[in-house]
Amino acid sequence: MILPLLLFLGSGPQAQAPYDSIVLSGIRRGAYPGAVLVVGRKDRIVYAKGYGHLTWSSRSPADLPDSTLFDLASLTKAVATTTAAMILVDRGRLALDTPVVRYLPEFHGAGTAGITVRMLLTHTSGLRGDLPTPELRALDGRAALLRAVLAETPRTPPGSRVVYSDLNFVLLGEIISRVSGEPLDRFVTREVFAPLGLADTRYLPPARLAARAAPTGLWHGHPVAGAVNDPTAAKAGGVSGNAGLFSTGSDLARFAQFLLRGGTRPDGTPLVSPGTLRLFTTRSPQADVGPDHRALGWEAVPTDEKVSSAGTRFGPRSFGHTGWTGTSLWVDPDRDLFVILLTNRAFAPRSRTPFTVLKEVRGGLADAAARWSDGAR
Repeated sequence: MILPLLLFLGSGPQAQAPYDSIVLSGIRRGAYPGAVLVVGRKDRIVYAKGYGHLTWSSRSPADLPDSTLFDLASLTKAVATTTAAMILVDRGRLALDTPVVRYLPEFHGAGTAGITVRMLLTHTSGLRGDLPTPELRALDGRAALLRAVLAETPRTPPGSRVVYSDLNFVLLGEIISRVSGEPLDRFVTREVFAPLGLADTRYLPPARLAARAAPTGLWHGHPVAGAVNDPTAAKAGGVSGNAGLFSTGSDLARFAQFLLRGGTRPDGTPLVSPGTLRLFTTRSPQADVGPDHRALGWEAVPTDEKVSSAGTRFGPRSFGHTGWTGTSLWVDPDRDLFVILLTNRAFAPRSRTPFTVLKEVRGGLADAAARWSDGAR
């Protein structure tokens, strides 16, 4: 029998929310061996639990909100890269409507002159989603990867449609590095993670933390934990604008509270101005060129999904992001509410449709949290 492990549980109606049955259904249906769920408001955590184990073996460590490290995959785009860009925009060092080539002179192929920083953030650059696997495998390390991405040209006219692309955020990561004058991981650690108290959020977790990491694959039958799963980020050496970040449920809750507080540190001092944070988290008119709606670096509602990871009840100003490994964060600012679900769906799923199951779990949790929030007011 799979028992949820409780870190902190608020009192009142929230205790009756059907979170356990929703998360445990994903384990029973074989989508993931374990999970962490955190629900909260800007000033408190109202629900935080770990479910199951790091692997399908009951002898492996249990998942815990404050200690289990998850490979965030594309959630890196929002937590690290977008926040770094937001800080640089707020300080006047990065301009959204400046062509990318101004920051990256090597990005000068046919059709690239009209691609702006804003287009990278909204996935409207026209670049393809990623480098094909054979091309990626043939590249010899980070420098070769960057040269290949800088040589890319748009496949559709810039600004004409939303095409979700890892290449956009590889370029953004490089822009942040050049504008800040230091590697991406060093900048976000000093300017984002440290001020917000995210002590367990990092690229390249050291080997001593591998036992705490939820594995995302198998190598010769052995779980692979603490090594980035995303092939593009792996080719970049584990640090990339598109993926590579590891974190815990508790750390991501602190990050979500930063968003709901309007951009302030825990002590109330501003990390970014409220106006800049609203700009980045508000649905972008420039990205309303198809069914997949975007803010700057974030996904907006309605999502282009048959079963939305934001559920059916989150408000029109909600924003969030997901990761291929099985991670997600959704924020409803009008309800002062966030929902974090971290799983390692990428690890040996027993379901034939783990991604579909995970979407149903995500949406069910968002709806449950919204119902509780509405009833608690």
